[in-house]
This record gives sequence, C-alpha cells and structure tokens, in this order.
Amino acid sequence: MDTAKTKTVITVVGARPQFVKAGPVSRALQQEGLREIIVHTGQHYDEGMSDVFFRELGIPAPGYHLGAGGGRHGAMTGRMLEKIEEVLLKEQPDALLVYGDTNSTLAGALAAAKLHIPVAHVEAGLRSFNRRMPEEVNRVCTDHLATWLYCSSDHGANQLRTEGIVNGVMVVGDVMADVFCGTRTQIEAEPAFLAKIRSGAGGDYDLLTIHRADTASNVGKLKALLEVIGDTGRAVLFPMHPRTRLLLDEAGVTVPEMIKVLPPAGYREMVGMLLACQRVITDSGGLQKEAYWAKKPCITLRNETEWVETLVDGWNVLAGVDPATVRKCLQTTAVPGNHPLLYGDGQAASRIARHLAEVLRG
Repeated sequence: MDTAKTKTVITVVGARPQFVKAGPVSRALQQEGLREIIVHTGQHYDEGMSDVFFRELGIPAPGYHLGAGGGRHGAMTGRMLEKIEEVLLKEQPDALLVYGDTNSTLAGALAAAKLHIPVAHVEAGLRSFNRRMPEEVNRVCTDHLATWLYCSSDHGANQLRTEGIVNGVMVVGDVMADVFCGTRTQIEAEPAFLAKIRSGAGGDYDLLTIHRADTASNVGKLKALLEVIGDTGRAVLFPMHPRTRLLLDEAGVTVPEMIKVLPPAGYREMVGMLLACQRVITDSGGLQKEAYWAKKPCITLRNETEWVETLVDGWNVLAGVDPATVRKCLQTTAVPGNHPLLYGDGQAASRIARHLAEVLRG
C-alpha cells in the first residue's frame, strides 16, 4: 500500500441523524490527515431536515448531492445505488463510511462492496428483531457487508458474534454522545435560551416526535395517538416531520389543542427542547438515547428498541401504539434513580478516525 498517498474516505449520508453523527467524525478524520468526500443522497431534502445541520454542526459541504430522495423504498434505494456507484468509480476511494440504518446506508454499503471497497459501519450490531421495519433490513445487510464494524456498546458486538461476524468488530462508544455532550454544555451555559423555550411552551411540557412509517403512515392510528397524548393536561411540543405533517394535512386532521406543532428543529434547538422538557414521547431511536443522557423519562411508541440498555433502569418504556397502553404509560411515568453511563465517554469519533487512519495506511 502506498502510504505516501493521502487516503480518501467517502462518507455517505442522507438523513437527519446521519448529519448529526457526521459532524464529530468529519472533524476527527481531518485531524488524522484523511481526505473525506461527503456524498449526500438527498434522502432528507427538506431544508429543516438537512441544510440546517450542516451549518450548525460545521460539517463540510457535500462533494456530491445526488438528489435521490423520495418515492418507495426500493426505487429510492435503487437510484442511490446507481448514483453512488458512479461516484465511487470516479473517486476510487480507499474506504466508504456509512452511519446507522437508512436506505442511504444500505445503498452506500452495497455499492462499495460490489466494487471491493472496504465499508466502515458506524452503529453496527443494533437489532430490533422486527424485519417489518425497513431500518432493520438495512442494518442487518450493512453489517454483513462491512469490513469494519463500530459498535456503540458491548451489546452490539455480542449480537454480531451471534451472527458469525467477529472480524473488524470494535466497541468505540456512540458518536451521538460526542455531539450531545458538547451541545448540552453550550446550552447549559445559556440559561436564557432554556427559559425562552419554557416560556414559549407556557410552562412544563412533554417533547413529542413521530416519524416512523408504522405510526406516521396510518392516519387513524396517528390521530388516536395524538388524542391520547394531547389529553394529559400538560403542554406538548411537537416538532413535526414533513411526512407526518403531509399525512395530517391531507386527511384534514386537527391536532389537539395542548399539542403545539412546530417546524422541524435544528440540532441545537432540539437539544434545548429536550433539556427543558419533563419527559419525551417518541418513536425515534436517536432521541431515546438523548433522553437518557439528559435524564428525561422516555415513552417509546414502539414495541421494540435497538437501544435495549435504556430499558434496564426504567428510563425508557416501550408503549407500542395502542392508545390504551400509551395512556397508561403516560399516567405512570416516574423518574428512576439509577443512571449508569451508557454508550461511551464522548470520544467515539476519535477512536473511529484513529482506527481508519491506521488500517488505511497499513
């Protein structure tokens, strides 16, 4: 291997959580002297779900913007696969880096693997064991294509071993912790920022997000959930995903009065709303972790979670989407006492970049 040549890593991103994770890793790759080219698939193309994160988190501008978002899962993934392959053939990178479990992740990993380009997967080993979720299909396939698998916890590494994946597996911690810890420190130094959020909510409030297909594509199910959540007697801030808003608007559904609908939030604003809230209600994977780090009880609108460690001490409760069960969970939420450190010490990005620099330079 030519160690004198600067090594190139292509990073494929396309959705909000990936932009957040890419911030610290991009900086760490630069510090290690690696050249990074960011490929934005366009899976999230709304300004509030995409561009704002590049600005806020100081992520380098994408070298390529593929504009391949929208449509059904298979069609979207196919467009991404074709366009990513073109980029890889042109750039001839030394490795490809992907995050999490989106269609962009799978398309990037598959394109690279077919061209014999090593794949690095951040957040490897997560499983919900629900193959009806497209995210589960994406993460399983990506793990089995990856050369290097960076796990957020021992649980992920152990799961990979049960699937026969033992080479290239490392527990590095969670890069979301890197971002969250730094952002929380900045916000906590600005009490006026948190006070403004509480004032806008009118006092104590819950923080709600709903975006997964299981809940955000069935208007009857979504309407019933919102009615239960809006009937707690406490205000609810709801930064709404564009897909969820479109569903409600097309069906003419009126959101309950206690739920304040907001546009999609940037990362800093979202962490601020999290730190100032009383509890979290979500179907998001990332927000479950962030709620834990913020010491906020979380009610998850799913029957399973990849982040099983958050369930152990009761910080996270799986409520599913049955309105009666969700109502019961909303009525019985308590703040647990025990709060062990989960998902690393905020140095995951440095470990990932250091390892990539070592293996690429030989």
